[in-house]
Amino acid sequence: MSDTECAPKDLAIDVRGLTKSFGKLKVVNSVDIRMPRGQVWGFLGPNGSGKTTTIRMLCGLLKPDAGEGTCLGFDILKESREIKNQVGYMTQKFSYWEDLSIRENLEFVANLYDLKKKKQVVDKTLETLGLSSRQKQLAGTLSGGWKQRLALAACTLHNPKMLMLDEPTAGVDPQARRDFWDQIHRLSSEGMTVLVSTHYMDEAERCDQIAYIAYGNLMAQGRVEDIIDQSGLYTFIAEGVGVRELMERLRGQPGADHVAYFGNALHVSGGDLDALKRLVAAHQAAGIKWRQERPNLEDVFIHLMGQSKDNSVAV
Repeated sequence: MSDTECAPKDLAIDVRGLTKSFGKLKVVNSVDIRMPRGQVWGFLGPNGSGKTTTIRMLCGLLKPDAGEGTCLGFDILKESREIKNQVGYMTQKFSYWEDLSIRENLEFVANLYDLKKKKQVVDKTLETLGLSSRQKQLAGTLSGGWKQRLALAACTLHNPKMLMLDEPTAGVDPQARRDFWDQIHRLSSEGMTVLVSTHYMDEAERCDQIAYIAYGNLMAQGRVEDIIDQSGLYTFIAEGVGVRELMERLRGQPGADHVAYFGNALHVSGGDLDALKRLVAAHQAAGIKWRQERPNLEDVFIHLMGQSKDNSVAV
């Protein structure tokens, strides 16, 4: 069953026309989102695109200027308090108390939620997230990865139905990111719905679906494979000695809508396959090998950025 066919009771998020402006700047422009319960969704877009503002409106922290809908079955305009009680929200910046230990932070949060059997809940959360051995360590002495794990523990302590995570792995090492995502998928397998904003393409590909928002406008929404297929892009990849110098010669040439260097390879993408083939044929050189491949999500990300208009200057 597609998202459009889901019954309202099966949707964790069902909003239409979500709009928010700050002064003359429209930060979110009539966004529609239908997100089934129990899925992991990635929220992508450039900095300043409106991702954080949208998340805050969805979880009841910010009132939209226009639009309507529900989050976890509650009206986003009239029942924000109920939404907040059912959502765990993790901000970009570590927002817990650095002069308290891990356990003390969790105990404080448990008191804020007035949880029953606080000690048992804190003990179980410490164990589940692998924090028991560090529970007496001051939060301010933790590395970025351990701080994120503490933040995840704190925002799941009250057993929410949904997690909203705003760039949760920014600035942490690859192993910590992998461990963090293992925890996200564990929570999802237990029935929790997760919406996570990220700039990492490998993280987006771990999601059931993604939504791409650019400068307030929802540009694409769906499964990664479908978004790639619907992009209309073709990609050729060049590898070998001198391929970096080739990049500057290809930029701006007919057929080369986007030219970017990933790892040791040059990706050349565009919507006109014949023009791309002519371009590749004209730039054959000793030591450089060309091949056509299916576009990856980063190719599509760059393509969508090129289609969007920066609205950071109010008009």
